Amino acid sequence: MKIEQIYTGCLAQGAYYITSNGEAAIIDPLRETQPYLDRLERDGVKLKYIFETHFHADFVSGHVDLSKETGAPIVYGPNAVCEFDCVSATDGQEFKLGKVTIKVLHTPGHTMESTTFLLIDENGKDHAIFSGDTLFIGDVGRPDLAQKASGMTQDQLAGILYHSLRDKIMTLADDVIVYPAHGAGSACGKNMSKETVSTIGNQKATNYALRADMTEAEFIKEVTDGLLPPPAYFSMNVAMNKQGYESFETVLHNGMKAINAKEFEVVAEETGALILDTRSAADFSKGFIPQSINIGINGDFAPWVGTLIANVKQPIILVTAVGMEEETVTRLSRVGFDTIIGHLEGGFDAWQNAGFEVDTVNRITVDQFASEFKFGEDKVVDIRKETEYEAEHIDDAYSKPLAYINDWVKDINPNEHFYLHCAGGYRSMIAASILQARGFRNFSEIEGGFGAISKTEVPKSDFVCQSKVLK
Repeated sequence: MKIEQIYTGCLAQGAYYITSNGEAAIIDPLRETQPYLDRLERDGVKLKYIFETHFHADFVSGHVDLSKETGAPIVYGPNAVCEFDCVSATDGQEFKLGKVTIKVLHTPGHTMESTTFLLIDENGKDHAIFSGDTLFIGDVGRPDLAQKASGMTQDQLAGILYHSLRDKIMTLADDVIVYPAHGAGSACGKNMSKETVSTIGNQKATNYALRADMTEAEFIKEVTDGLLPPPAYFSMNVAMNKQGYESFETVLHNGMKAINAKEFEVVAEETGALILDTRSAADFSKGFIPQSINIGINGDFAPWVGTLIANVKQPIILVTAVGMEEETVTRLSRVGFDTIIGHLEGGFDAWQNAGFEVDTVNRITVDQFASEFKFGEDKVVDIRKETEYEAEHIDDAYSKPLAYINDWVKDINPNEHFYLHCAGGYRSMIAASILQARGFRNFSEIEGGFGAISKTEVPKSDFVCQSKVLK
């Protein structure tokens, strides 16, 4: 028996590859299937099952394409209704894989079909669970995402999750390994650890939601407290995972269409495509195609695309670093953005060399900011998460998280200058590009963000200030 966790950092997502005696199973696969097919061939094993812990909201699974390629059945837990061939297993049903057994533990609460798969080794001993979004390391799945589909409130779903954890998960032996679907950075929970593997015993001892003396009422209150609104693309990804989707190979073929600089603007206008520039913040600030949005590939790329663009059917035309075209299309497809028209041939340099109009962002160094900032007079917009802001921030700064930019942008006075920053510069350049695309140029974006600002003498506060509104 062999278990491999295939972890994708930009999605904070874990897929699992299990082999035993010439047979394999894959749990919660990513969208692109070729790496799995190559691995199966290299290992000389046959894919027997594709297990899905639930209908994922934060990424598009590769289950449909992988099943078509291999003939392996797609297995969900109880209550799963698919618009393609799948097995909706019963609670307690067992699936033989070589010399091991995978048992279905129905654990609803995050969603009503949510299922944990228990791996029993060749000696009949409970070895590991693949807990999906039911149990994370340090957290549990948020119970607010399936309200519409289930016809229940988040409190009712949280109550169901409480019993799933205590009746199915916490009864397992302390040495059973826990393999979750996500780690820190995923929007499917609120307090996930950076660790991606643990044990039942460790989680009983450290996970706030598994306290032995916790009542159901306490669980509901703590699990639902502080939940941020889910990204808008979540519901669209759930629909794709239930209904099926365009082949990844087709999406890749379309996205790899090279469009020369002379045709680029015409194609963008004719298709209504959003120009998405995935270069680094530093490169983008020095020059970019007017109206383009910067979300750097070397960061939390896919989640931010999903959060800020939201509509997965939005046509997109890409500007990438040369050689990063395929990687960018692949990452977009993982969160359901399949309408990719093509990419700028030769990258931004081709556009610039052709003599077309170029825009820039007013990015300043932290030293310049520290020298010119006048406390009590100048405005600062901090776009980090609320929790980052609460930990420490520039005194008198406005907390305006990037995720809510579509809400707070309307409060900006276009005639009043302000400074803009995040933690390190990645998110503030995203915000800067959105602001400029909407006609705002009355700001200075601070290079290095709060990480650099914290080392200056600019007045800072470590307590929560009263919420402010830009006027």
